[in-house]
Formats: sequence, C-alpha cells, structure tokens
Amino acid sequence: ELDLIEKLDLAGYFLIVWDIVNFCRQEDILVQGRGSAANSAVCYSLGITAVDPIGMELLFERFLSEERGEWPDIDLDLPSGDRRERVIQRMYQKYGAHGAAPGGPRVAMTANVITYRGRSAAREVGKVLSIPPEQVDRLAKVMNHFEWVDPKETLDRNLREVGIDIHMPVIQTFGRLWEQIQDLPRHLGQHSGGMVFCQGRLDDIVPLENASMPGRVVIQWDKDDCADMGLIKVDLLGLGMMAVIQDALTLVNGGSQQLNLNLVHLPPDDPAVYKMLQQADTVGIFQVESRAQMATLPRLQPKKFYDIVVEVALIRPGPIVGDMVHPYLKRRQGKEAVTYAHPSLEPILKRTLGVPLFQEQLLRIAMVAAGFSGGEAEELRRAFGFKRSEKRMQQIEGKLRAGMEKQGISGATAEAIIKSITSFALYGFPESHSASFALLVYASAYLKAHYPAAFYTAMLNNQPMGFYHPATLVKDAQRHGVSFIPIDVQKSDWECRVEPDGRVRLGLMYVNGLREEAGRAIAARSAIGNQSAIHNPQSATGNQVCPKCGCDDASMLEKTPDETHFCNICAYEWSSEPAATTPAHPESRQYVSIEDLVARAGLRRDELATLAGIGALNALGYDRRSALWQIEKAVRPSGRLFNEERGGPLFDDRNETNDAADVKKESPLRPMSPPERLVADYSGTSLTIGPHPMALRRPELAMRGVLRATDLPRGRHGRRVRVAGAVITRQRPGTAKGFVFLTLEDETGISNIIVRPDLFTEYRQTIVAAPYLLIEGILQIQEGVTSVKAEQVISLTGAGPDPQSHDFH
Repeated sequence: ELDLIEKLDLAGYFLIVWDIVNFCRQEDILVQGRGSAANSAVCYSLGITAVDPIGMELLFERFLSEERGEWPDIDLDLPSGDRRERVIQRMYQKYGAHGAAPGGPRVAMTANVITYRGRSAAREVGKVLSIPPEQVDRLAKVMNHFEWVDPKETLDRNLREVGIDIHMPVIQTFGRLWEQIQDLPRHLGQHSGGMVFCQGRLDDIVPLENASMPGRVVIQWDKDDCADMGLIKVDLLGLGMMAVIQDALTLVNGGSQQLNLNLVHLPPDDPAVYKMLQQADTVGIFQVESRAQMATLPRLQPKKFYDIVVEVALIRPGPIVGDMVHPYLKRRQGKEAVTYAHPSLEPILKRTLGVPLFQEQLLRIAMVAAGFSGGEAEELRRAFGFKRSEKRMQQIEGKLRAGMEKQGISGATAEAIIKSITSFALYGFPESHSASFALLVYASAYLKAHYPAAFYTAMLNNQPMGFYHPATLVKDAQRHGVSFIPIDVQKSDWECRVEPDGRVRLGLMYVNGLREEAGRAIAARSAIGNQSAIHNPQSATGNQVCPKCGCDDASMLEKTPDETHFCNICAYEWSSEPAATTPAHPESRQYVSIEDLVARAGLRRDELATLAGIGALNALGYDRRSALWQIEKAVRPSGRLFNEERGGPLFDDRNETNDAADVKKESPLRPMSPPERLVADYSGTSLTIGPHPMALRRPELAMRGVLRATDLPRGRHGRRVRVAGAVITRQRPGTAKGFVFLTLEDETGISNIIVRPDLFTEYRQTIVAAPYLLIEGILQIQEGVTSVKAEQVISLTGAGPDPQSHDFH
C-alpha cells in the first residue's frame, strides 16, 4: 500500500485526513473512517478507521488502484450537530482564506442540485395556480412518490380519492405541470459533508459562492462534477448514532463507577447483545431497527461480529433484487446445501455460504474466474454503477467471457457467474461499509443492553434521527426498565439527563413552542434573570413582542404618547419601563412563584400555558388546571404605580402577604382526568411518560376480542386475530411488489402488519391517514417472526392524540 501511495503521490491526501482525525481526537469528538477506506491497512494504522482490513480480509483495490486514475474516497463519520460543525469550521480556518492560503481559499463544500419531487412540486405548482392552501395540502399528500408505484395508481385515481374534481381546468393544468417539472432543478443546496481541497486557490478553477449558513463557502458544482474534474474530496458526514454513542459513553464513564468504555474497545462477543439481536429487540439500534431487519434477525440468529456485518448488508436492494436473501438464510439454517458455481469461488464465498453478498466478493470473483486485475475489477464495478452505460456493460461482459474461457470456465457455469455479477453490481453493498456500520450496531446494542438509561437519554437528546419518534423511544425505554421523571421548571435542564438514582429527567427541549433561549434561561435558574423581559420584551431580531399573545408584527404594535405599547391583536397595553428587580434568592435559586418564573426567564404567554398544561409548574404548588388559571395574572404585570415593592400610591394598604394569598387562591376548575392529561402531554411535548393511549381503551378493546402486541407470539399460527394500536410506521418498499407494511404500537409493544396490494387499494385512505387502526387478520408465526396478515382494516376513532409516524421512507 505504501508503495502505491508513494507512486501515485497521495501521501499529502492521507495526511490531511489524518490531520482531521487527529483534531477530532484532541477535541474529544468521536470519529470513524468509513467506506472503501476501511479496506486500507494504512488507514487502519493511521487510526482513520477502526476496522482491521487484514483480519476482515477486505479488498484494497476497492479503495485504491493504479488503473482507476482518481482520488481515493475516504468518508469520516462524525457526531451530527455542533461537533461536526466544529470540524468543518476547523477546515475553513486552516485551509480557507484566513488560514494556510494567504492568496485565497483552498477548501469549500460541494453543492447538491435540489430537484422538484412529488410533494414539493405539488406545493409549488399549487401556489402558482392560486389553488386554495387546504386543497394544496390534499394534493401534496396524494402526489407523494412511494418507493413502489402500482401501475393502477394513476394521477386521476389519486385525485378522486381525496375528493378533487379532475375535470376542473385548473386541476388538469396542475396535473400536467406537476408531471412536467418532476426532477427539474429547483435550487442549489449544500452537500451533506463533501469538502473539496485544493493545492492552490480554489476560486481559480471552480466557481464559489457564500452559503446561507454563516462561515461556509460552497462550490457551485455537485460531487460528480468535482470528481470528473479530478478534485480531491473528503466527506465529513454527520451521523446521529455517532453523537448518541459519544453522549452515552460520556454519561457512562462519568458515573460513580468511573468506567473507561470507548467505541473501539467495547467488550467483544457480549451474550446480552446477541440475545437482544436474536429477539429483534432493536428499537433505537443503528441500522437494524427497521421492520425488514427485525423480520430477518430471528432467522439469522447472529452469534458473532461477522454475522452483524452480514445482517447489515443482507437487507439491501442488491441481495433482495438478486434473490440472495432466502438462499443465504436457508443455507445458514441447514435447510439447503452450500454449493459454488465453480470450485475456484469457494475461498471467496465460503464466509457467506456460497452466496455473494458484498461488492468486494464480486470484484474478487472477476479477478479469480476471469483473471481481471484489481484495477479492471474496479472498472467493472464502475461500469455497472449508478450511471451505467449499455455499451460499456457489453464491453465488460465480453471481457468477462473471454477471461473465463482462458480460465477454463464456460457454458452454464460462466453464464451463472456473469448473471450474479451483472444483476448484483448495481446494488451491491461494500463489505467495508458493512464492517464499519456493524461496529456501530454492536456499540448501540451494547449500550442499550447494559446502560439503557444512558442510551435512551442520548437518543432523546439527539433527535430527530433513526426510525422511531421520541414517543416510541420513551415507551420502549419503559419496557426495558427505565423510569422517567416529568419536566419540572425547578429541576429540568434544557436536555434530558440521568438523575443519580438512575431515572431519566425529561428536558425542556421537549416542550413544544418553547424557545431555546427561554428554555435555557429556565434551566439556568439564575437569581438575576431577565427581570424586564415581561415589561419590555423583544424578539430575537430586536422587535417588540406583545407579552400576552406573542405578536411580533411591527404593523400590529403601536407606541402610545404615554411611552407604552399597544397590541392591536389582543388589545393589551404594557409599559416600556423596566420592572422592579425581583429579590434574589441565592440560597435556593428556585422559583418562588409563576411571576418570579416569568420575570427571570422572560416567558411568553403561550410558552407559560404549555408549561402549565404539561405539569411543569406543579412544583410551584398547582395542579395543571390551577396553573393554567393562575398564569393570566402572571402575564398581566402591574403598571408603574405598583413597581415600588408591589405597593404604589393607590394601594398603600396592599402588602406582599395579601398579594401572595390572592395568587394562591384556589382555582374553580377541576383537575385534569387521566385522558385529559394524556392529551395535554401529547399537545405540549408530543409524547407521554404516563399510560400509553391504548392502555386507556384496553377494557373496551378486550371486550371486542382485541389482543395486545405481547399476546401475539404466544398465539397459534394461522389463527384469526384482532390487534389494534397507534400507527408508528408505514412502508411500501420498492422490492415488495406492492405490499404495505405497518407497525402498530400499544402499551405492551409493537406488532407488524402485512397488507396485500388489493387490500391497500380498498382501504388506502384509512391506512394512509388514520392515526389508530384496528386490524383483523391471520396470525403468522414463522421462524421466530410474528406478524398479522391483514384481512380487514378499521379506523379506531377517538383512541387518543395523534401519534407521530414514520411514513413511506
């Protein structure tokens, strides 16, 4: 490898990447090299990758070859968010206009060409044609492209299903324009992490522009254009699971046990990890939490690390389209003999039981069976890649046949080998990618199995990411023994945290509509806060804001001759004078009243109402309804006559004690019932740590013969059953021939529903739109995998607040 790197003069490239990785280590930012770089022993020795390519028998030519005539491709996975941005800004500082390039910038991000797609095209065309917004919303929902498109699903049919008259001229024009602008460029965006480096001034050879994000410069070309020009690129990719693992490890290592766990040196072959994977208990676990992965894990029964590598690659379009999944699983279970198309392929395919699963295996097959060099094999991969050319493919097939004839392979054997290569090369997943991902699968499963409180806290703090909404993660955590404590203005931080007793305290970040600056001000619980915020509030742009309704539209806010402000929205008037300073409480730093909270944190009325509704003000001595009753007084501050210690010339006889008694006056409203608290939780935080919505309807559902999710695996295969729940995922994969897969959640867990194409056609609107479903169908229990094949789909009205779902992704 070193000889080839020297010959191709690539040492500087490797050292730049090493410099990035070294910076991450110095700044305590978790980093892992991924992609074809994992095939390189040099990358492993430099600490760029964590996968041993010799031990994994990975193919170096997949990473670097003399014949390719292009730069190697190294992807660096970083924690998404601020930590990744620090690394990107470091590159701009070191190699940008103000760093090591006095004459001009040497680094910039590549662009993405954003095109018109289903929903975005519908909204744009709808606006141009002045179609009413509510109708545009309905159009956008039906114009969405699924992964799989039913030939019967015409535009006319979809429009009729949502009650839109297709004969209206404006709708016909809409349909024609919508089809015409599909995939046309809309605007330039930033690539997720591709950074181009240049030895001289970058703006001498490519056009640059300032990005909308501060401190970023973007090349006006996409990554393919840059590759065609031979520009050097490193991908700094933000991966949510990297942030989760780093945050969870920080929580674990910072505990009382003073552990020193890290990504590379986690205890190997942990039985609890493999038990969790074998049972498909994988909600929240990287790469293996989808329905398809959950359906495969019990069949695969992973027992060692390489099994995870296989699992990551198995549920991909390549193995599915190439019909590799079932033969591999049958051979693994001993139901089918392990065979090879030719004896020379046994060393290549032995680890995957004679079934080609990885891109590297296809390249090795070409090298062994047809005598290709490493560079020729890489040329084959590119010929069958995304931008495949028929002419080039025919040339490569001709070379394959000629090469195999020289090796003495011909006839049906040669055709079988060629078919496996040509049908798989487009979708084949690199083994190096699988190995890097498998390490993150193992790490996330290990943390979930042994440190669930830390794992789920890190997951909740790094949303959005993964396959499931935080509401589902909270319920899954509770089923794994994690206890949650509600949001409390006296105790909660902005982010979720693990308390000393192991319980997870929800953070203020989950309060819907709460500004981050206000949430952090509450969490700081500083005795000297924003005392005048309620009297003279301003938006982030410096404009006045009505303290009652939150209006920041300058045209609706007037300044009166008396130096007060008047809101034309809610007819509220307030003074510009700063309020009297609330007495500090250095001994506790706690809030003594709602007024104290408002004054010190500068809350708006809507924010205060949300906090009251979710019970975050209960520590101040109220139940939820009483707090809602009291907040009106808190957002109507006293005028200048009251500013002197709450007593002005008109109210000399009004003292602090009487005022406090008035505030604490009992509310005439009855406390919220459990269903009302549930609705308030979902309205205020989009989740609940209380009972699941289905738990409140369980007595009624039990009378209707509806089983719980946990009852299904104990049932009899082939039995007719009923199951109900909140819809948390809807999928229609391109490889499933029109079948739709639903995931329902109840208070005991999740159940998987299979919907036939004809049934989906019949119940389409219910399946797509209903938040809660009752399914009647046939129970299927095969090889440890439980599902219900739907026969009837019923919308479960009034089941509870609408859950967030992961639809058709």
